[in-house]
Amino acid sequence: MNRSKDNTGLLPFPRMNWGGRRKGAGRKPKGDRAGVSHRSRAALASRFPVHVTTRLMRGLPSLRSHGVYAVLRAAFAMGCDRKDFRLVHYSVQGNHLHMIVEANDRSCLSRGMQGLLVRIARALNRLWRRVGKVFADRYHDHILRTPREVRHALAYVLNNARRHGVRLAREIDWFTSGCWFDGWREKLSSSVPSGFARPVARARNWLLNVGWRRHGLISQHEVPG
Repeated sequence: MNRSKDNTGLLPFPRMNWGGRRKGAGRKPKGDRAGVSHRSRAALASRFPVHVTTRLMRGLPSLRSHGVYAVLRAAFAMGCDRKDFRLVHYSVQGNHLHMIVEANDRSCLSRGMQGLLVRIARALNRLWRRVGKVFADRYHDHILRTPREVRHALAYVLNNARRHGVRLAREIDWFTSGCWFDGWREKLSSSVPSGFARPVARARNWLLNVGWRRHGLISQHEVPG
């Protein structure tokens, strides 16, 4: 490579076009922190319900045991109905939670979910006699904007165990809010167990209360796609 001398008599250092931020560069996240993007979340209007999913840290006990579920249900009951945030439906799976919620706006959703997840984490840590993080990363949320989207989300959440191939002893999964749901196609064969505080709030917005029914009631035997 030919390089001419400058006025000092020294050879100039060759100019490189390296450096700077490049798309896709850098170490990729792995493990429990790889789940949810940290990009800005979409704005939220109060008329739209939201499907929220959050996962446990690896190595923690399953959430689908009666002792753990009793703790979760009590935490849901304490934090489900705020002025600006409501937990309307949920599904408890082995290592994750699905929730359908209403919030006045994005800020109310963030505060409501933070308060609910902190309450759940503290209760689980007390039960498991441990300290430390319970949930793996930020929750994932999907805004439901149409009646069809809401119906799909309801079927997905309430029948989620069937999607995972779990064999259920009853028509509905008792690790969900299904026994408080009034949109089943079939009549429930058993009522809510006595002594249970209601762990979910009643829907207020049109989409989650009425609109989704345009596409038909949900069967207890429906397997979400």
